[in-house]
Amino acid sequence: MVNQEITIAYGRTGLTVPVPAEYRPVVLRGTAAPPLEDPRSELARALRDPIGCDPLRRLAAEAVQRSQAEGDREPRVGIVFNDITRATPNELIVGAILEELAPAGISERQITLFNATGTHREQTNDELESILGADLASRVRVVQNECEAPDAHTHVGTTAGGNEVRILTEFLRQDLRIATGFIEPHFFAGYSGGGKAVVPGLAHLSTILHNHGPAHMDDPDATWGRTKGNPLWVDLSQAAGFADPVFLVNVTMDGEKNVTGVFAGDRVAAHEAGCRAVEAHAVVPVDREFDIVVASNSGYPLDLNLYQAVKGMSAAARIVRPGGEIIIAAECSDGVPSHGLFGRLIAEASSPEDLLKKLRTPEYHVRDAWQAHILALIARRARITLVSDGIGPSDVPPALCRHAASVEEALQTALQTALQTALQTASAYRPGVAPSLCILPDGPLTIPVVRPAERGVARSCGRETPQSGA
Repeated sequence: MVNQEITIAYGRTGLTVPVPAEYRPVVLRGTAAPPLEDPRSELARALRDPIGCDPLRRLAAEAVQRSQAEGDREPRVGIVFNDITRATPNELIVGAILEELAPAGISERQITLFNATGTHREQTNDELESILGADLASRVRVVQNECEAPDAHTHVGTTAGGNEVRILTEFLRQDLRIATGFIEPHFFAGYSGGGKAVVPGLAHLSTILHNHGPAHMDDPDATWGRTKGNPLWVDLSQAAGFADPVFLVNVTMDGEKNVTGVFAGDRVAAHEAGCRAVEAHAVVPVDREFDIVVASNSGYPLDLNLYQAVKGMSAAARIVRPGGEIIIAAECSDGVPSHGLFGRLIAEASSPEDLLKKLRTPEYHVRDAWQAHILALIARRARITLVSDGIGPSDVPPALCRHAASVEEALQTALQTALQTALQTASAYRPGVAPSLCILPDGPLTIPVVRPAERGVARSCGRETPQSGA
């Protein structure tokens, strides 16, 4: 039987995987939303006819009037943009916003671009040029969120969940606040975009730690494709609300990074509309769990490091059987990475349970603990094998993640393991029948959902999760 070649997202170039024909793999992709023929024109239209609020140009004119009434000072406009780990077309979005602000009397010297790094490292000048375009990065002032910078954040309120919210002071001082971003499925917030640009994007570490704390990581409602009833998203949205009014400009994109939709306006209403659009294309139901699931991390820039690659593992964990095999292919050109605490946290793990026990204690309530927490939950459910050019066998403890030189090698090992397990457990093993295999070529851009007719539940990191939309 001839091998079947399946291309999955990997780095900038993709990866072609020869799969033995006897596997008869199930390949899951979301349905393709058509790319916009003219994204810039659609952005201009959305800014002039937004969802749930006045047009951006009118809001900008009002900001100019307020600033003049307050001592004839210049208006201040803040625009939040994503960091290097997101594929957001920042240059396109910010450019369209600037064009709309100019007729209202806003000049570029009155604008500050805020890089929503959250707890991520600061971007280099070269990275900022890559994100914004060299011309824009050199013309407009950029401020990056340093989440632990002393006296850089202001306490603005407390959420219903007890989160003491601190947001970057300079952003709060802006007369007009604009948040941009990219809406895609998110493994514990439900969806990206929306208020995430503000919290965690521009928040103090203490606020982020509360929102990303172990109670939320363990909660089955903090999962893919869910915002309503998701305690983490509810807390996040309330926290971001302390910076309102915020004019939102979010886009949706396909697997080729083409813009498929623009959702601008009220921070909550515009985001909800975008989530519904993503849900219609990203959610893919299946009627069973699989012995082996191969997933990408949707390629560059999301597969920049292992920290980000946990998202692809989490997508696979939704449909792998307990004790099954997850193979994650992520380039990880940035390594584990070396910055942040994620690498140190997972390096200590002797087992998934050991790591989870530590992460649930106050001593380990630190930055990046949430990603280690999710990784441990996944490793408790299934064996994980990493295929990566940027990470070697000694970089990750085998208790959490094994290493393979190629997806083919990982598949061979998974096959042997599955057959040995079947024989040892006296299951209904039939010689010559390969284990069930599912492939997620676009990784976390697809939300696989197990929906047996008799149950109607999905699984996330071993937790049964009632289904609901955004």
